[in-house]
Amino acid sequence: MKDYIEERAVEVAEFIIENNATVRQAAKRFGISKSTVHKDCTDRLKQINPAIAKEVRGILEVNKQERHIRGGMATKEKYLQKHESA
Repeated sequence: MKDYIEERAVEVAEFIIENNATVRQAAKRFGISKSTVHKDCTDRLKQINPAIAKEVRGILEVNKQERHIRGGMATKEKYLQKHESA
């Protein structure tokens, strides 16, 4: 694995841990795809730093379990704003 990929994987993982960020937020922050963030955090990080990989995996699991709630809240907010402007 190339050095810059390893560095990016660790940086992305640290960002997710520090900010309790979602895959989408990390992808936007680093200018990479969600697929790349996921691959970095689940596959590549296991080889580089298993301890950080486990911690990130836990955060990603929680985010995955909560995503339907965030989606519902975003939809609610969208319609509230639409109603207020009408």
